Amino acid sequence: MREKIIVALDVDTQQEALALTTALRDHVGAFKVGLQLYNNTGPGIVKTIADAGGKVFLDLKFHDIPNTAARAAEAVVGLGAFMFNVHASGGKKMMADTAAAAKKRAEKLGIPAPLLIGVTVLTSMSEEELQDELGVTRSLPEHVGALARQCQQAGLDGVVASAREIPWIRKACGEDFVIVTPGIRPAWAAGDDQSRIVTPKDALKQGADYLVVGRPLTKAEDPAEAAKRLLAEIE
Repeated sequence: MREKIIVALDVDTQQEALALTTALRDHVGAFKVGLQLYNNTGPGIVKTIADAGGKVFLDLKFHDIPNTAARAAEAVVGLGAFMFNVHASGGKKMMADTAAAAKKRAEKLGIPAPLLIGVTVLTSMSEEELQDELGVTRSLPEHVGALARQCQQAGLDGVVASAREIPWIRKACGEDFVIVTPGIRPAWAAGDDQSRIVTPKDALKQGADYLVVGRPLTKAEDPAEAAKRLLAEIE
């Protein structure tokens, strides 16, 4: 079960990231390097964490014209992350070109291609914000399902989405499509700035493949004990 847990290393320094990697690597499956850590430390942090025994999900959410996103994907493949992502709202061509470029680069390097997943709707957003601020007329689950289907058609391996939308994604894309769920909060943790949160047990029951957990573990007084508590809650 621990292989399904990805810890969000939303910290500023390599020292903090490595301390968390060391404390948690025996209790979780991977670590997420996002914009905060990546921009503070640079791309070398991916290899540094890998060398310390942690698989890396590189969460940079590429969203640009197809050529730019594809060239960025080529650069990411060489870093050694096992998974990275793009914004699904960048469109089918952007996603397809990015997926093709990543696979071609991996073949050239003689390494497995990383999983490529599309971010559907950020878990910090509510349905009201999606409709009122972005002008989306579909319901949130319908919108997420439609974006997931576009990701699949473009050749992506899966999506990032709230566990609340998993039934819609499974209906649109089937059982083999990878679903990564952020906004995970154990029953004993605060919701913080997330809107569409679920417990880890509920997310797995819905069919999530990976759970991204951040502050309940990284801000805990004893991260390893918090991870054990999280796993106990799931089991």
